[in-house]
Parts: sequence; structure tokens; C-alpha cells
Amino acid sequence: MTLQNIALFQAMGAKLDYLDHQQKITSQNISNADTPNYKARELTKPDFGQVLGKVVKDNQVRMNSTKAGHMPAAGEVREGRDQKQDSFYEVAPGKNAVILEEQMLKANQTAAEHSLMMNIMKKNVGMIRTAIGNNGG
Repeated sequence: MTLQNIALFQAMGAKLDYLDHQQKITSQNISNADTPNYKARELTKPDFGQVLGKVVKDNQVRMNSTKAGHMPAAGEVREGRDQKQDSFYEVAPGKNAVILEEQMLKANQTAAEHSLMMNIMKKNVGMIRTAIGNNGG
């Protein structure tokens, strides 16, 4: 068995792949900041509810609510409404819709999320190594 066969590591790998694509798009937005008529692109976020619904359907998992404040089981939750896409707050003089400050914040946020995922992955590998008696020494 390899780490790639463990669902947790598959999920972390998928998140890291998503963050990689997000960083590429953000860097393209930054590099085209002075390109006339260029509009900033954004990677759509994965729909966790859809993924959870597939897992529940495929594995016949059912959540139980033991308290009134708990999240209800699948099928008992109303469908969410469509969210409106954020509009651009300003447009540069060249009809360019890239706001450098926002893109830099996105780049920093993506880098922080990537660092977090790598740290979580390292900690999990460390726990597995400890469990099998290989402390790296």
C-alpha cells in the first residue's frame, strides 16, 4: 500500500493541485495587469457539497443528528441558491479589470494554503512512520 491509496492523501493531493492551478491563474492576471481589455480570471472553487453527496451516495453513509443544532442528514437540507459573481471594484484606465492589490492578496493566500497543506501532509506522514516504528532515524 502506498500513500496515494489513502483517501486523506488523495484529498490533500487534489487540494495541492487546485492551489497550483490557482497560483498559475493569479500569476497570469498579474503579468497581464497592463494589457488593455484583459479581464482577470479566477479558478472556480470545487463544490464540497457535491463531493460529499457523491460519497454519501456511493458508500451509503448516513449522518445522525443527536442534537438540535447538528447539521441535518443529506436530503434534509434545502438546495443552496446560486451565488452572484463578485463584480470588479474598479477598472484601470486602459479598460483593464486587473486590480494588482487583489491579485497579490490572492497569491499570498494561495501560498499560505499551500504551506498549510504541506505541513498537514508532513505531520500525517510522520504519524504513519511512528505507527510503523520508523522514526526517521
